[in-house]
Amino acid sequence: MKTYNETLYDSYGQQFSVDKVYFENKTDHQHLIIFENAKFGRVMALDGIIQTTEADEFIYHEMLTHVPLMAHNDVKRVLIIGGGDGGMLREVCKHDSVEQITQVEIDAQVIDMCKQYLPGHSAGAYEDPRVNIIIDDGANFVRECKDRFDVIISDSTDPIEPGDVLFTSEFYANCKKCLTESGILVTQNGVAYMQMDEVTTTAKRLQPYFLDHSFYTAAVPTYIGGIMTFAWATDDTALRTTSTETITQRFETKNIKTRYYNPAIHVASFALPQYILDALATSAQ
Repeated sequence: MKTYNETLYDSYGQQFSVDKVYFENKTDHQHLIIFENAKFGRVMALDGIIQTTEADEFIYHEMLTHVPLMAHNDVKRVLIIGGGDGGMLREVCKHDSVEQITQVEIDAQVIDMCKQYLPGHSAGAYEDPRVNIIIDDGANFVRECKDRFDVIISDSTDPIEPGDVLFTSEFYANCKKCLTESGILVTQNGVAYMQMDEVTTTAKRLQPYFLDHSFYTAAVPTYIGGIMTFAWATDDTALRTTSTETITQRFETKNIKTRYYNPAIHVASFALPQYILDALATSAQ
């Protein structure tokens, strides 16, 4: 049986059986493969790194979307950077109060192939009239952008080309100027136990631009090595500590259906393990 070996880490990894290859090609930006696995369904990988699977994608997409949107509670305009599989778009579209959603994806072929082979990820979201798709480098978009957004979601690959530009100080500074006064930036930030340098570097780079910056977490099975960390940055220092009662009221009012996210998980996700707190404290010295 053919297997697919992830190459994210040098001395540790995961292997998938490949029951069927639906698509494999070198796009203008990266190597893309979509294949079938008996446990996780259809799997997409870019440049040797697992990006998403049908089985567990809901955890990642729900947490990177609903945490900032529920915390803010008055989101009209959302910017998604990356997210070509459509999962983030699907979750944002569940919020009826959102009036405009802009998605900036560097690789049009990722969108096209995921629409065809991972249709459950977007679940028709690309046809939502509120959605505007722009094919561009996300770093370039925020550098040139004159618009303002209530929430920016950076759903990027790991800090390896072409995604490395979405982890720079310049990128975070440009995101800040694209946010409204109480706007929130959230980003995927890797698996902390395996990629602690990514976490501590992000903290240092966010600090000059935001009054409140931290991380929250979720466990996603196919992002191996521990809990996934998401960066959080805003100038509204009250948003991160919104009570469970308030989040519950908002969640019930919006009547959004989720499989992982709920108000208790929302609040608890900001409680960081001591090894992450220690690493952040050491790096800040």
